[in-house]
Amino acid sequence: MAAPDFWNNQEKAQQTIAAANALKAWLEPVAALDRKLEDAGVLIELAEEAARGAGDGDAAAEAAGAEVEVSKELDEAEKVLGELEVKRMLGGPNDGANAIVSINAGAGGTEACDWAEMLLRMYKRWADDHGCTSHITDILAGDEAGIKNVTFAVRGSNAYGYLKAERGVHRLVRISPFDANKRRHTSFASVDVAPEVADDIEIEINEGDLRIDTYRASGHGGQHVNTTDSAVRITHLPTGVVVACQNERSQLQNKVVAMKLLRGKLYQRELDRREEEVRKEYGQKKRIEWGSQMRSYVFQPYTMVKDHRTGVETSSVQAVMDGELDRFIHGYLKEFANT
Repeated sequence: MAAPDFWNNQEKAQQTIAAANALKAWLEPVAALDRKLEDAGVLIELAEEAARGAGDGDAAAEAAGAEVEVSKELDEAEKVLGELEVKRMLGGPNDGANAIVSINAGAGGTEACDWAEMLLRMYKRWADDHGCTSHITDILAGDEAGIKNVTFAVRGSNAYGYLKAERGVHRLVRISPFDANKRRHTSFASVDVAPEVADDIEIEINEGDLRIDTYRASGHGGQHVNTTDSAVRITHLPTGVVVACQNERSQLQNKVVAMKLLRGKLYQRELDRREEEVRKEYGQKKRIEWGSQMRSYVFQPYTMVKDHRTGVETSSVQAVMDGELDRFIHGYLKEFANT
Protein backbone atom coordinates (compact mmCIF):
# COMPACT_ATOMS: atom_id res chain seq x y z
CA MET A 1 0.00 0.00 0.00
CA ALA A 2 2.99 2.34 0.44
CA ALA A 3 4.14 1.80 -3.17
CA PRO A 4 4.12 4.99 -5.29
CA ASP A 5 1.97 3.35 -7.98
CA PHE A 6 -0.51 1.82 -5.52
CA TRP A 7 -3.47 3.95 -6.70
CA ASN A 8 -2.78 3.50 -10.41
CA ASN A 9 -5.30 0.64 -10.43
CA GLN A 10 -8.23 1.84 -8.29
CA GLU A 11 -10.08 -1.48 -8.28
CA LYS A 12 -7.02 -3.50 -7.28
CA ALA A 13 -6.13 -0.90 -4.64
CA GLN A 14 -9.58 -1.20 -3.05
CA GLN A 15 -9.25 -5.00 -2.99
CA THR A 16 -5.86 -4.70 -1.29
CA ILE A 17 -7.22 -2.28 1.31
CA ALA A 18 -10.15 -4.62 2.00
CA ALA A 19 -7.73 -7.54 2.46
CA ALA A 20 -5.55 -5.47 4.80
CA ASN A 21 -8.57 -4.42 6.85
CA ALA A 22 -9.69 -8.06 7.12
CA LEU A 23 -6.27 -8.99 8.53
CA LYS A 24 -6.25 -6.03 10.93
CA ALA A 25 -9.68 -7.08 12.17
CA TRP A 26 -8.00 -10.23 13.54
CA LEU A 27 -4.54 -8.96 14.43
CA GLU A 28 -5.53 -5.86 16.39
CA PRO A 29 -7.92 -7.56 18.87
CA VAL A 30 -5.46 -10.45 19.36
CA ALA A 31 -2.71 -7.94 20.16
CA ALA A 32 -5.09 -6.09 22.51
CA LEU A 33 -5.94 -9.36 24.27
CA ASP A 34 -2.23 -10.16 24.65
CA ARG A 35 -1.59 -6.74 26.20
CA LYS A 36 -4.48 -7.05 28.63
CA LEU A 37 -3.33 -10.49 29.81
CA GLU A 38 0.23 -9.19 30.21
CA ASP A 39 -1.04 -6.20 32.23
CA ALA A 40 -3.15 -8.53 34.37
CA GLY A 41 -0.07 -10.66 35.06
CA VAL A 42 1.89 -7.63 36.24
CA LEU A 43 -0.97 -6.51 38.46
CA ILE A 44 -1.24 -10.00 39.98
CA GLU A 45 2.45 -9.87 40.91
CA LEU A 46 1.94 -6.44 42.51
CA ALA A 47 -1.11 -7.69 44.41
CA GLU A 48 0.81 -10.73 45.71
CA GLU A 49 3.70 -8.55 46.78
CA ALA A 50 1.37 -6.12 48.54
CA ALA A 51 -0.47 -9.00 50.21
CA ARG A 52 2.77 -10.21 51.80
CA GLY A 53 2.95 -6.92 53.66
CA ALA A 54 -0.75 -6.82 54.38
CA GLY A 55 -0.09 -6.06 58.07
CA ASP A 56 0.69 -2.53 56.99
CA GLY A 57 -2.48 -0.47 56.37
CA ASP A 58 -1.10 1.15 53.21
CA ALA A 59 0.02 -2.21 51.86
CA ALA A 60 -3.43 -3.72 52.48
CA ALA A 61 -5.07 -0.86 50.61
CA GLU A 62 -2.60 -1.27 47.77
CA ALA A 63 -3.32 -5.01 47.58
CA ALA A 64 -7.07 -4.40 47.48
CA GLY A 65 -6.64 -1.79 44.74
CA ALA A 66 -4.46 -4.15 42.71
CA GLU A 67 -7.09 -6.89 42.99
CA VAL A 68 -9.74 -4.51 41.64
CA GLU A 69 -7.49 -3.61 38.69
CA VAL A 70 -6.77 -7.29 37.98
CA SER A 71 -10.50 -8.04 37.93
CA LYS A 72 -11.09 -5.11 35.56
CA GLU A 73 -8.33 -6.20 33.15
CA LEU A 74 -9.57 -9.80 33.11
CA ASP A 75 -13.16 -8.67 32.48
CA GLU A 76 -11.98 -6.60 29.50
CA ALA A 77 -9.86 -9.51 28.26
CA GLU A 78 -12.87 -11.81 28.49
CA LYS A 79 -14.92 -9.32 26.44
CA VAL A 80 -12.25 -9.20 23.70
CA LEU A 81 -12.01 -12.99 23.74
CA GLY A 82 -15.79 -13.25 23.36
CA GLU A 83 -15.68 -10.96 20.32
CA LEU A 84 -12.91 -13.08 18.80
CA GLU A 85 -14.97 -16.21 19.41
CA VAL A 86 -17.85 -14.66 17.46
CA LYS A 87 -15.48 -13.74 14.63
CA ARG A 88 -14.21 -17.32 14.59
CA MET A 89 -17.76 -18.47 13.87
CA LEU A 90 -17.78 -16.37 10.70
CA GLY A 91 -15.98 -19.06 8.75
CA GLY A 92 -18.42 -19.45 5.87
CA PRO A 93 -17.19 -18.86 2.33
CA ASN A 94 -19.16 -15.59 2.05
CA ASP A 95 -19.18 -14.38 5.65
CA GLY A 96 -16.57 -11.73 4.91
CA ALA A 97 -18.59 -10.34 1.98
CA ASN A 98 -20.72 -7.24 1.83
CA ALA A 99 -24.46 -7.81 2.29
CA ILE A 100 -27.46 -7.09 0.07
CA VAL A 101 -30.49 -6.60 2.31
CA SER A 102 -34.10 -6.50 1.12
CA ILE A 103 -37.06 -5.58 3.34
CA ASN A 104 -40.64 -6.22 2.19
CA ALA A 105 -43.74 -5.08 4.05
CA GLY A 106 -46.22 -7.87 4.71
CA ALA A 107 -49.98 -7.78 5.06
CA GLY A 108 -51.28 -4.84 7.03
CA GLY A 109 -51.24 -1.86 4.69
CA THR A 110 -49.87 1.37 6.12
CA GLU A 111 -48.99 -0.23 9.44
CA ALA A 112 -46.79 -2.85 7.73
CA CYS A 113 -45.15 -0.22 5.51
CA ASP A 114 -44.28 1.84 8.60
CA TRP A 115 -42.80 -1.28 10.22
CA ALA A 116 -40.64 -1.91 7.14
CA GLU A 117 -39.28 1.64 7.38
CA MET A 118 -38.56 1.16 11.10
CA LEU A 119 -36.52 -1.96 10.25
CA LEU A 120 -34.59 -0.02 7.59
CA ARG A 121 -33.66 2.60 10.17
CA MET A 122 -32.65 -0.14 12.63
CA TYR A 123 -30.25 -1.77 10.17
CA LYS A 124 -28.78 1.56 9.08
CA ARG A 125 -28.06 2.39 12.74
CA TRP A 126 -26.47 -1.05 13.22
CA ALA A 127 -24.28 -0.48 10.16
CA ASP A 128 -23.17 2.95 11.40
CA ASP A 129 -22.29 1.55 14.84
CA HIS A 130 -20.16 -1.19 13.26
CA GLY A 131 -18.17 0.97 10.87
CA CYS A 132 -20.16 -0.17 7.82
CA THR A 133 -21.71 1.95 5.11
CA SER A 134 -25.24 1.50 3.76
CA HIS A 135 -26.44 2.50 0.31
CA ILE A 136 -30.04 2.22 -0.91
CA THR A 137 -30.26 0.87 -4.46
CA ASP A 138 -34.05 0.61 -4.80
CA ILE A 139 -36.99 1.78 -2.70
CA LEU A 140 -40.78 1.91 -3.12
CA ALA A 141 -42.67 4.22 -0.78
CA GLY A 142 -45.93 3.25 0.87
CA ASP A 143 -49.21 4.82 -0.25
CA GLU A 144 -49.64 6.82 2.97
CA ALA A 145 -46.48 6.28 5.04
CA GLY A 146 -43.43 4.05 5.31
CA ILE A 147 -42.09 1.84 2.52
CA LYS A 148 -43.45 -1.18 0.67
CA ASN A 149 -39.99 -2.55 -0.08
CA VAL A 150 -36.36 -1.48 -0.14
CA THR A 151 -33.06 -3.01 -1.20
CA PHE A 152 -29.79 -1.67 0.16
CA ALA A 153 -26.16 -2.72 0.33
CA VAL A 154 -24.24 -2.87 3.61
CA ARG A 155 -20.50 -2.74 3.04
CA GLY A 156 -17.97 -3.46 5.76
CA SER A 157 -16.04 -6.21 7.52
CA ASN A 158 -18.12 -9.43 7.74
CA ALA A 159 -21.33 -7.57 6.88
CA TYR A 160 -22.98 -10.65 5.36
CA GLY A 161 -21.65 -12.95 8.08
CA TYR A 162 -23.44 -10.90 10.72
CA LEU A 163 -26.57 -9.85 8.86
CA LYS A 164 -27.42 -13.33 7.58
CA ALA A 165 -28.79 -13.82 11.12
CA GLU A 166 -31.56 -11.36 10.22
CA ARG A 167 -33.16 -13.39 7.43
CA GLY A 168 -36.77 -14.23 8.07
CA VAL A 169 -40.06 -12.68 9.17
CA HIS A 170 -40.07 -9.91 11.77
CA ARG A 171 -43.29 -9.39 13.74
CA LEU A 172 -44.33 -6.14 15.42
CA VAL A 173 -47.02 -5.78 18.10
CA ARG A 174 -47.95 -2.22 19.11
CA ILE A 175 -50.76 0.31 19.45
CA SER A 176 -51.00 1.68 15.93
CA PRO A 177 -50.30 5.41 15.51
CA PHE A 178 -52.55 5.19 12.42
CA ASP A 179 -55.57 3.89 14.33
CA ALA A 180 -57.82 6.61 15.76
CA ASN A 181 -59.23 4.06 18.22
CA LYS A 182 -55.72 3.25 19.55
CA ARG A 183 -56.11 -0.49 19.03
CA ARG A 184 -53.27 -2.95 19.14
CA HIS A 185 -52.04 -4.13 15.72
CA THR A 186 -49.74 -6.93 14.57
CA SER A 187 -47.58 -6.27 11.52
CA PHE A 188 -45.11 -8.37 9.57
CA ALA A 189 -42.14 -7.62 7.33
CA SER A 190 -39.74 -10.05 5.71
CA VAL A 191 -35.98 -9.50 5.59
CA ASP A 192 -33.81 -11.23 3.00
CA VAL A 193 -30.02 -11.08 3.02
CA ALA A 194 -27.66 -12.20 0.26
CA PRO A 195 -23.89 -11.82 -0.14
CA GLU A 196 -22.55 -9.28 -2.61
CA VAL A 197 -20.84 -11.80 -4.84
CA ALA A 198 -17.26 -11.10 -5.88
CA ASP A 199 -16.53 -10.85 -9.60
CA ASP A 200 -14.27 -13.89 -9.47
CA ILE A 201 -17.16 -16.20 -8.46
CA GLU A 202 -18.74 -17.83 -11.52
CA ILE A 203 -22.51 -17.28 -11.70
CA GLU A 204 -23.85 -18.33 -15.08
CA ILE A 205 -26.54 -15.93 -16.29
CA ASN A 206 -27.92 -16.37 -19.80
CA GLU A 207 -28.89 -13.02 -21.36
CA GLY A 208 -31.84 -14.77 -23.00
CA ASP A 209 -33.22 -15.58 -19.54
CA LEU A 210 -33.47 -11.92 -18.58
CA ARG A 211 -36.30 -9.43 -19.03
CA ILE A 212 -34.96 -5.91 -18.60
CA ASP A 213 -37.45 -3.08 -18.02
CA THR A 214 -36.64 0.61 -17.68
CA TYR A 215 -38.82 3.16 -15.90
CA ARG A 216 -38.67 6.57 -14.30
CA ALA A 217 -37.09 6.66 -10.85
CA SER A 218 -39.47 7.65 -8.06
CA GLY A 219 -37.00 8.62 -5.33
CA HIS A 220 -35.02 11.77 -4.71
CA GLY A 221 -32.19 12.15 -7.18
CA GLY A 222 -29.91 14.51 -9.03
CA GLN A 223 -30.17 15.94 -12.49
CA HIS A 224 -32.06 13.69 -14.97
CA VAL A 225 -32.70 10.96 -12.36
CA ASN A 226 -36.45 11.71 -12.19
CA THR A 227 -36.86 13.01 -15.74
CA THR A 228 -35.64 10.05 -17.79
CA ASP A 229 -36.24 6.29 -17.77
CA SER A 230 -33.00 5.66 -15.89
CA ALA A 231 -34.27 3.08 -13.38
CA VAL A 232 -33.72 -0.57 -14.31
CA ARG A 233 -35.66 -3.69 -13.27
CA ILE A 234 -34.29 -7.12 -14.21
CA THR A 235 -36.37 -10.30 -14.02
CA HIS A 236 -34.61 -13.67 -14.16
CA LEU A 237 -37.30 -15.65 -15.96
CA PRO A 238 -36.29 -19.23 -14.96
CA THR A 239 -36.37 -18.44 -11.23
CA GLY A 240 -38.67 -15.42 -11.04
CA VAL A 241 -36.02 -13.45 -9.11
CA VAL A 242 -36.54 -9.70 -9.60
CA VAL A 243 -34.01 -6.97 -8.80
CA ALA A 244 -34.11 -3.24 -9.43
CA CYS A 245 -31.89 -0.19 -9.09
CA GLN A 246 -32.94 3.43 -9.47
CA ASN A 247 -30.54 5.50 -7.37
CA GLU A 248 -27.53 5.72 -9.70
CA ARG A 249 -27.01 8.61 -12.10
CA SER A 250 -27.60 6.79 -15.37
CA GLN A 251 -29.45 3.82 -16.82
CA LEU A 252 -26.13 2.08 -17.52
CA GLN A 253 -24.95 2.46 -13.92
CA ASN A 254 -28.31 1.24 -12.62
CA LYS A 255 -28.07 -1.82 -14.89
CA VAL A 256 -24.55 -2.63 -13.64
CA VAL A 257 -25.70 -2.44 -10.02
CA ALA A 258 -28.86 -4.44 -10.75
CA MET A 259 -26.82 -7.21 -12.39
CA LYS A 260 -24.60 -7.34 -9.30
CA LEU A 261 -27.70 -7.64 -7.12
CA LEU A 262 -29.02 -10.42 -9.37
CA ARG A 263 -25.75 -12.35 -9.10
CA GLY A 264 -25.95 -12.17 -5.31
CA LYS A 265 -29.60 -13.26 -5.21
CA LEU A 266 -29.00 -16.23 -7.53
CA TYR A 267 -25.93 -17.25 -5.55
CA GLN A 268 -27.91 -17.15 -2.29
CA ARG A 269 -30.71 -19.13 -3.96
CA GLU A 270 -28.24 -21.88 -4.83
CA LEU A 271 -26.89 -21.89 -1.26
CA ASP A 272 -30.46 -22.20 0.04
CA ARG A 273 -31.14 -25.11 -2.33
CA ARG A 274 -28.10 -26.98 -1.04
CA GLU A 275 -29.03 -26.21 2.55
CA GLU A 276 -32.53 -27.55 1.93
CA GLU A 277 -31.07 -30.80 0.58
CA VAL A 278 -28.99 -31.19 3.73
CA ARG A 279 -32.05 -30.53 5.93
CA LYS A 280 -34.06 -33.15 4.05
CA GLU A 281 -31.26 -35.66 4.49
CA TYR A 282 -31.01 -35.10 8.23
CA GLY A 283 -34.67 -34.33 8.88
CA GLN A 284 -33.95 -30.85 10.25
CA LYS A 285 -35.34 -27.42 9.51
CA LYS A 286 -33.12 -24.72 10.88
CA ARG A 287 -34.40 -21.57 9.19
CA ILE A 288 -37.76 -19.91 9.66
CA GLU A 289 -39.53 -19.04 6.42
CA TRP A 290 -42.29 -16.57 5.56
CA GLY A 291 -45.44 -17.18 7.56
CA SER A 292 -43.62 -18.00 10.79
CA GLN A 293 -41.82 -15.16 12.52
CA MET A 294 -38.21 -15.58 13.56
CA ARG A 295 -38.34 -12.57 15.91
CA SER A 296 -41.08 -10.66 17.69
CA TYR A 297 -40.96 -7.01 18.77
CA VAL A 298 -43.62 -6.22 21.37
CA PHE A 299 -44.21 -2.55 22.26
CA GLN A 300 -47.51 -2.99 24.14
CA PRO A 301 -48.83 -4.13 26.60
CA TYR A 302 -45.23 -4.87 27.70
CA THR A 303 -41.86 -4.35 26.04
CA MET A 304 -39.89 -7.31 24.74
CA VAL A 305 -37.89 -8.40 21.72
CA LYS A 306 -37.50 -12.18 21.43
CA ASP A 307 -35.72 -14.32 18.87
CA HIS A 308 -37.77 -17.49 18.51
CA ARG A 309 -34.89 -19.48 17.01
CA THR A 310 -32.44 -19.01 19.88
CA GLY A 311 -34.56 -17.85 22.82
CA VAL A 312 -32.50 -14.66 23.20
CA GLU A 313 -34.67 -11.82 24.47
CA THR A 314 -34.50 -8.35 25.99
CA SER A 315 -36.91 -5.76 27.34
CA SER A 316 -34.82 -2.90 25.88
CA VAL A 317 -36.99 -2.45 22.79
CA GLN A 318 -35.84 1.10 22.03
CA ALA A 319 -32.17 0.10 22.18
CA VAL A 320 -32.83 -2.69 19.68
CA MET A 321 -34.67 -0.32 17.35
CA ASP A 322 -31.64 1.98 17.62
CA GLY A 323 -29.46 -0.79 16.17
CA GLU A 324 -28.33 -2.83 19.19
CA LEU A 325 -28.70 -6.22 17.51
CA ASP A 326 -25.48 -7.91 18.57
CA ARG A 327 -27.04 -10.06 21.30
CA PHE A 328 -29.39 -11.59 18.70
CA ILE A 329 -26.73 -11.93 16.00
CA HIS A 330 -24.24 -13.52 18.40
CA GLY A 331 -26.94 -15.86 19.71
CA TYR A 332 -27.73 -16.97 16.17
CA LEU A 333 -24.07 -17.53 15.32
CA LYS A 334 -23.48 -19.59 18.45
CA GLU A 335 -26.57 -21.69 17.72
CA PHE A 336 -26.12 -22.24 14.01
CA ALA A 337 -22.49 -21.49 13.07
CA ASN A 338 -21.45 -25.13 13.03
CA THR A 339 -24.70 -26.68 11.77
